[in-house]
Amino acid sequence: MRLRALLETDALGLRLLGGRDELDRTVRGVMTTDLKDPSRYLSGGELVLTGLAWRRTPQDSEPFVRLLAGAGVAGLAAGEAELGAVPDDLVGACVRHRLPLFAVNESVAFATITEYVVRQVSGERAGDLAAVVDRHRRLMTSGPAGGGPEVVLDLLGSDLDLRAWVLSPTGRLVAGAGEPPGGAGAALAAEHLAATRAGRRAPHRVAVDGRTYSLFPVRAAGRGAASTGGPGGGQVPDVRESVLSDWLLAVEADAGEWAAARLDLLQGVTQLIAVERDRRDAARTVRRRLAQEILELVQSAAPPAEIAARLRVAAPVLLPGEGAAPHWQLVVARVDWEGEAGGEGDAADTGAVAQSLLEEILVDPAAAGMESGDRIAVAHSGGEAIALVPLVVPADATEEGAGGDGSGDGTAPAGDAPAAKPADTEPTHTGLRADVLLAAVRRPLAAGLADDGRLTLGVSGAVHSAEGLRGALEEARHARRVAAARPGRVCAAGHHELASHVLLLPFVPDDVRRAFTARLLDPLREYDRRHRAELVPTLEAFLDCDGSWTRCAARLHLHVNTLRYRVGRIEQLTGRDLSRLEDKLDFFLALRMS
Repeated sequence: MRLRALLETDALGLRLLGGRDELDRTVRGVMTTDLKDPSRYLSGGELVLTGLAWRRTPQDSEPFVRLLAGAGVAGLAAGEAELGAVPDDLVGACVRHRLPLFAVNESVAFATITEYVVRQVSGERAGDLAAVVDRHRRLMTSGPAGGGPEVVLDLLGSDLDLRAWVLSPTGRLVAGAGEPPGGAGAALAAEHLAATRAGRRAPHRVAVDGRTYSLFPVRAAGRGAASTGGPGGGQVPDVRESVLSDWLLAVEADAGEWAAARLDLLQGVTQLIAVERDRRDAARTVRRRLAQEILELVQSAAPPAEIAARLRVAAPVLLPGEGAAPHWQLVVARVDWEGEAGGEGDAADTGAVAQSLLEEILVDPAAAGMESGDRIAVAHSGGEAIALVPLVVPADATEEGAGGDGSGDGTAPAGDAPAAKPADTEPTHTGLRADVLLAAVRRPLAAGLADDGRLTLGVSGAVHSAEGLRGALEEARHARRVAAARPGRVCAAGHHELASHVLLLPFVPDDVRRAFTARLLDPLREYDRRHRAELVPTLEAFLDCDGSWTRCAARLHLHVNTLRYRVGRIEQLTGRDLSRLEDKLDFFLALRMS
């Protein structure tokens, strides 16, 4: 389709700001992004939609537009909701680079534009898909009345006699009439992730429990989902950045026997489902911002009253209709990749991957559908994702101890532990356990991590007040470090596993603490005093990075060889070996007690 067709479609409400002479450009796909540099996800011919969250100063517009023009995109559409109007610096940059620029009225959802482009492009490539979509124009309308993926899957069954399911990367059922036969969801997800990591071209044909399936990736438009490629779809430049968060469409059939037109039809279906996926992600924006605000307050040691105020805002968003204030639990996750591309040094990328993955992991596996993760708020910072999970407790458990509102705002006594519940009363949510989370996701995610990735999770205990969040965050982070010390691609640890060291430290006698820390740290402190060598900060950073040379060197702004020299000096002065878990733990305890 041509850009001109978008401008001529009144329902899209687009207003041309520049580039009228370029309106005959061909649109081959659509991408929604707020990355400062989305070029790695572009293949050319896309209409790029942006909410302008990447723009912090007027100087940001020129490099952003230059990257888009260099990638060969067809045009740029900027939303007016963030800034009220498209800024002049962006208009000027687009004029200089001959990039058509549209303004998107705040009343028009990006999903509406995405659905229109996908439908038009897919319709040109597959007449049968266009016929199906035209017969059911309502299925992608905004709101629950459209039916979403369930309607698409019903059409595949009624029109093409195909049984199909939309699955998450952990194998959870997102849409479909019942679970895949024999509860094969996790196995299908594992097969899909393994095939994707191996670089096999989609659709992936697999056999599970004697049945043949064809697996199609459903990639969010923000990562290039709607870019039109061959029948099997294209891959982003580094598949590791999306493989752990992409949905998949599993069809009980052998796609190797299909004609090209039917493959095109299924590819178009995945693009329509991707529109709904993007809507789900957009709905998470408010929850992500709430989590980010609360995390920043906790990490900056803000007053408990200020944190409690944000918790009171978050509670009804995550648990609408619940009268009692919830308890809170924190989960920390980190994804680490070996190698350079998308690897350990790129904290922003790995943090976003961990955020998306944690949002999936924490969905109740018994709850099907796209909205079952609405109670979870996840932020990411410094390469790790932090989830804020509310826990519903019985009303009589919060009547005492939390001043009646459970917020712990610093003005009412937070009390001790929540009151014991009667034997015949069960809470509606019992809290998260690390071992249960691990059992649910280990098989499929290990396939996606392959031989160069690791996922580590740490789960805190439940807290009932704002004062407890900082301790819960440290607890979850320590639990994740415990998990990182274990073998395996997917590892998790809970707060109860910290009792052997972190939680017992306050009970160690002072003279024992001093003797233990002096034996390990005094040689380093003396060396630092004489040579200004910063061995102690180096040791702290090395342990905080779980022994990763790459991350630690990046954090300290050192060459890896310089870091290796410092660690070697630490080992020489103390007689310890930092490649041994026991010695790492001793140093960790010494630093904690010092």
